[in-house]
Amino acid sequence: MIVFDLKCRGDHVFEAWFASSVAFADQREAGRIVCPICGDTDIAKAAMAPAVAAKGNRMGDQQTRKAKTVLQQLALAQARALAGSKWVGDAFPARARAMHAGEEEASPIHGVASPTDAKRLVDDGVRLVALPLPVVPPGTSH
Repeated sequence: MIVFDLKCRGDHVFEAWFASSVAFADQREAGRIVCPICGDTDIAKAAMAPAVAAKGNRMGDQQTRKAKTVLQQLALAQARALAGSKWVGDAFPARARAMHAGEEEASPIHGVASPTDAKRLVDDGVRLVALPLPVVPPGTSH
Protein backbone atom coordinates (compact mmCIF):
# COMPACT_ATOMS: atom_id res chain seq x y z
CA MET A 1 0.00 0.00 0.00
CA ILE A 2 1.10 3.55 -0.69
CA VAL A 3 -0.37 6.80 0.63
CA PHE A 4 -0.51 10.02 -1.35
CA ASP A 5 -1.47 13.53 -0.35
CA LEU A 6 -4.03 14.59 -2.96
CA LYS A 7 -5.51 17.95 -3.88
CA CYS A 8 -8.69 18.93 -5.73
CA ARG A 9 -9.35 22.06 -7.80
CA GLY A 10 -10.82 23.65 -4.65
CA ASP A 11 -7.39 23.33 -2.98
CA HIS A 12 -8.67 20.76 -0.46
CA VAL A 13 -5.81 18.46 0.54
CA PHE A 14 -6.51 14.91 1.72
CA GLU A 15 -4.81 11.52 1.95
CA ALA A 16 -5.72 8.36 0.07
CA TRP A 17 -4.24 4.86 0.01
CA PHE A 18 -3.57 2.88 -3.15
CA ALA A 19 -2.17 -0.53 -3.97
CA SER A 20 0.41 1.14 -6.25
CA SER A 21 1.18 4.26 -8.26
CA VAL A 22 -0.45 2.54 -11.25
CA ALA A 23 -3.63 1.95 -9.21
CA PHE A 24 -3.70 5.67 -8.35
CA ALA A 25 -3.30 6.62 -12.03
CA ASP A 26 -6.01 4.17 -13.14
CA GLN A 27 -8.50 5.37 -10.50
CA ARG A 28 -7.74 9.01 -11.28
CA GLU A 29 -8.29 8.45 -15.02
CA ALA A 30 -11.62 6.74 -14.30
CA GLY A 31 -12.78 9.60 -12.03
CA ARG A 32 -13.00 7.29 -9.02
CA ILE A 33 -11.02 9.48 -6.65
CA VAL A 34 -13.32 11.96 -4.96
CA CYS A 35 -12.51 14.89 -2.71
CA PRO A 36 -14.19 14.05 0.62
CA ILE A 37 -14.84 17.74 1.25
CA CYS A 38 -16.42 18.98 -2.00
CA GLY A 39 -16.93 15.87 -4.18
CA ASP A 40 -14.59 17.08 -6.95
CA THR A 41 -13.08 14.32 -9.11
CA ASP A 42 -10.37 16.47 -10.74
CA ILE A 43 -7.65 15.26 -8.40
CA ALA A 44 -3.87 15.61 -8.53
CA LYS A 45 -1.04 14.63 -6.21
CA ALA A 46 -0.21 17.38 -3.73
CA ALA A 47 3.35 18.23 -2.78
CA MET A 48 4.49 15.99 0.05
CA ALA A 49 7.24 16.75 2.50
CA PRO A 50 9.41 13.74 3.29
CA ALA A 51 9.14 12.45 6.84
CA VAL A 52 12.71 12.74 8.06
CA ALA A 53 13.19 12.20 11.78
CA ALA A 54 16.01 14.00 13.53
CA LYS A 55 18.93 11.78 14.51
CA GLY A 56 18.10 9.94 17.72
CA ASN A 57 14.49 11.19 17.65
CA ARG A 58 12.58 8.61 19.67
CA MET A 59 9.36 10.62 19.28
CA GLY A 60 9.41 9.73 15.59
CA ASP A 61 9.54 6.03 16.51
CA GLN A 62 6.56 6.47 18.85
CA GLN A 63 4.61 8.31 16.17
CA THR A 64 5.41 5.57 13.66
CA ARG A 65 4.18 2.87 16.05
CA LYS A 66 1.04 4.90 16.79
CA ALA A 67 0.35 5.39 13.07
CA LYS A 68 0.79 1.66 12.43
CA THR A 69 -1.61 0.86 15.26
CA VAL A 70 -4.22 3.29 13.89
CA LEU A 71 -3.87 1.81 10.39
CA GLN A 72 -4.26 -1.72 11.76
CA GLN A 73 -7.40 -0.66 13.64
CA LEU A 74 -8.76 0.97 10.47
CA ALA A 75 -8.07 -2.19 8.47
CA LEU A 76 -9.87 -4.31 11.08
CA ALA A 77 -12.85 -1.93 11.18
CA GLN A 78 -13.05 -2.01 7.38
CA ALA A 79 -12.88 -5.81 7.37
CA ARG A 80 -15.71 -5.98 9.93
CA ALA A 81 -17.80 -3.48 7.95
CA LEU A 82 -17.37 -5.49 4.75
CA ALA A 83 -17.76 -8.94 6.35
CA GLY A 84 -20.42 -10.88 4.52
CA SER A 85 -20.35 -8.42 1.64
CA LYS A 86 -19.29 -9.47 -1.84
CA TRP A 87 -16.86 -7.43 -3.96
CA VAL A 88 -18.50 -6.65 -7.33
CA GLY A 89 -16.02 -4.03 -8.57
CA ASP A 90 -17.20 -1.81 -11.43
CA ALA A 91 -20.50 -3.72 -11.62
CA PHE A 92 -21.68 -2.09 -8.37
CA PRO A 93 -24.14 0.42 -9.90
CA ALA A 94 -25.76 -2.18 -12.17
CA ARG A 95 -25.95 -4.82 -9.44
CA ALA A 96 -27.39 -2.38 -6.86
CA ARG A 97 -29.98 -1.21 -9.39
CA ALA A 98 -30.92 -4.82 -10.28
CA MET A 99 -31.37 -5.69 -6.60
CA HIS A 100 -33.51 -2.58 -6.08
CA ALA A 101 -35.71 -3.54 -9.04
CA GLY A 102 -36.10 -7.11 -7.77
CA GLU A 103 -34.28 -8.53 -10.79
CA GLU A 104 -31.59 -9.97 -8.55
CA GLU A 105 -31.76 -11.31 -5.01
CA ALA A 106 -30.74 -8.64 -2.52
CA SER A 107 -27.46 -9.30 -0.74
CA PRO A 108 -24.69 -7.15 0.73
CA ILE A 109 -22.25 -5.99 -1.95
CA HIS A 110 -19.46 -3.45 -2.24
CA GLY A 111 -17.57 -2.08 -5.20
CA VAL A 112 -16.85 1.13 -7.01
CA ALA A 113 -19.15 3.78 -8.42
CA SER A 114 -18.46 7.24 -9.74
CA PRO A 115 -19.97 10.13 -7.77
CA THR A 116 -22.44 10.59 -10.65
CA ASP A 117 -23.52 6.92 -10.57
CA ALA A 118 -23.88 7.00 -6.78
CA LYS A 119 -26.04 10.15 -6.97
CA ARG A 120 -28.25 8.56 -9.66
CA LEU A 121 -28.74 5.47 -7.51
CA VAL A 122 -29.77 7.57 -4.52
CA ASP A 123 -32.03 9.76 -6.70
CA ASP A 124 -33.72 6.58 -7.95
CA GLY A 125 -34.40 5.43 -4.39
CA VAL A 126 -31.70 2.76 -4.18
CA ARG A 127 -30.62 2.42 -0.55
CA LEU A 128 -26.86 2.42 -0.23
CA VAL A 129 -24.04 3.59 1.93
CA ALA A 130 -21.65 5.62 -0.17
CA LEU A 131 -18.32 6.02 1.56
CA PRO A 132 -15.06 6.74 -0.18
CA LEU A 133 -13.01 3.99 1.44
CA PRO A 134 -9.50 2.95 0.55
CA VAL A 135 -10.71 -0.54 -0.35
CA VAL A 136 -8.19 -2.85 -1.96
CA PRO A 137 -10.03 -5.19 -4.35
CA PRO A 138 -9.66 -8.92 -3.62
CA GLY A 139 -6.67 -10.49 -5.34
CA THR A 140 -4.72 -7.23 -5.38
CA SER A 141 -1.27 -7.42 -3.84
CA HIS A 142 -0.66 -5.10 -0.91
